[in-house]
Amino acid sequence: MLVVFSPSPRGALTLLHRDDGVTLEMRSYDRKSRVPHDLAHAVTERELGWRTGVFGCLAAGALFSSVRVLDGRQRYDARERGRRLIAGHARDIGVAELLAWVVHEAVEHGTGNPFLAARDAWGTLREDPFPYDETDLQRATSTLRRLGDAWLNLPPGDGLRFSWPRRLTAPAVPPARPRPRRVPRRVR
Repeated sequence: MLVVFSPSPRGALTLLHRDDGVTLEMRSYDRKSRVPHDLAHAVTERELGWRTGVFGCLAAGALFSSVRVLDGRQRYDARERGRRLIAGHARDIGVAELLAWVVHEAVEHGTGNPFLAARDAWGTLREDPFPYDETDLQRATSTLRRLGDAWLNLPPGDGLRFSWPRRLTAPAVPPARPRPRRVPRRVR
């Protein structure tokens, strides 16, 4: 998926050109930050290999409230499939939000240790051990810092192009099976 971040009067505008030919627009109202929050999400999720976050779910067909379809034909079951993706990966989307926030804060304010902050944040939502090491968080932070600088120096009318790897597309969430109807036994 190709993602293009562009400045807009309300913050940042993100165009997503999915592999299925659908083009999406994601609106962001993040005008307070030097670097757009959605860019921090994309960088953090990609650099950490987090496929069930915001961008992995978007690549798989989810549509969040800030996203609209601009072009292309969606699957016949796009709405239901998108709902299942968001519901099925809700916990991981929350983790992605925390991890992106940590990396974004490190780049915006340059304070603290992103590894320690991410590890501590992880423990608020997950019980399993933190799967990343310090170099993973350093890589995400330095990539966001580099792309943040590119963002600030974009020529007028240009956009920052970002590649989302196909391997980081969220897996589909199958529909729930209807429960078999329980028939009461006859008592003789």
